[in-house]
Amino acid sequence: MALKTRVTEMLGIEKPIIQAAMGWIARSHLSSAVSNAGGMGIIETSSGELDAVRDEILKMRQLTDKPFGVNVAQAFVRDPGIIQFVIDQGIRFVTTSAGDPMKYTGMLKAAGLTVFHVVPSLAGALRAVEAGVDGLIVEGGEGGGFKNAKDVSTMVLVPQVVEAVDVPVVAAGGIMDGRTMAAAFALGAEGVLMGTRILSSAESPVHENWKTAIVEADSTDTVFLNRSGPGPALRALRTDRTTRIEKEGTANIFGEFADTQAVYFGGDLEAGIALTGQVAGRIREVKPVAQIFDETMAEYEATVARLPRSA
Repeated sequence: MALKTRVTEMLGIEKPIIQAAMGWIARSHLSSAVSNAGGMGIIETSSGELDAVRDEILKMRQLTDKPFGVNVAQAFVRDPGIIQFVIDQGIRFVTTSAGDPMKYTGMLKAAGLTVFHVVPSLAGALRAVEAGVDGLIVEGGEGGGFKNAKDVSTMVLVPQVVEAVDVPVVAAGGIMDGRTMAAAFALGAEGVLMGTRILSSAESPVHENWKTAIVEADSTDTVFLNRSGPGPALRALRTDRTTRIEKEGTANIFGEFADTQAVYFGGDLEAGIALTGQVAGRIREVKPVAQIFDETMAEYEATVARLPRSA
């Protein structure tokens, strides 16, 4: 089942679903599953492992003939040549995030790439449009990962941005199925981004302990950390460690990620921070990406059909 919007037309995809660019996780095995299922798979660069990223891009071209993109998380860029690196890989679509869109948009656009910037606020959206982006990923505070300390919910932020810009908007934060996609479209979005739902998919490379924790979570089982800094705020799975950080704070939030590999792939959820969105409270089963997307599209159609009609 396909759905045509400006987002699907721009990106050449069948389903208006983009995968979140999760560090170390958003690599070829998972991202190719997203592309093959009709969405937009994204390869991460926030790990800083550009040699590995180059290999993952090569693997993507072996695993899928569908469109895919790369994310540049600006706050984590260690190599100033990353933009030329992305261009040299023949990538046609880039999402930029965690930084000023003025920094890289012009260079990417000059090379012929389509650019969507991730924004957590109306001010950020207006600046990204001024920078010349093709579209926006508008991320509410419900979503997992690094956040704006002054978080705004998806329900409020998406229509606020849609009313103020002409470029297509992709809604992020709290999206996991057809019902939430229909809600996002009602707010004016033309696509959705899924993070935690795809993080917990069968193809996701993270340890089963993390997936199980998501499946067993309630909607209150994430925490919003580091609102007062220093460093970025973030939303993560509630554990003993993150509950302590929530109550006591931390002098260095990045230091809490020292054992990321142990968390992500070793399954020790107390070794660091497992970035997770509130929508974990609605996920009850680990499923293949293709099944998630097919069910999302079918539920979207059913949800729209059930909406009351004017008399």
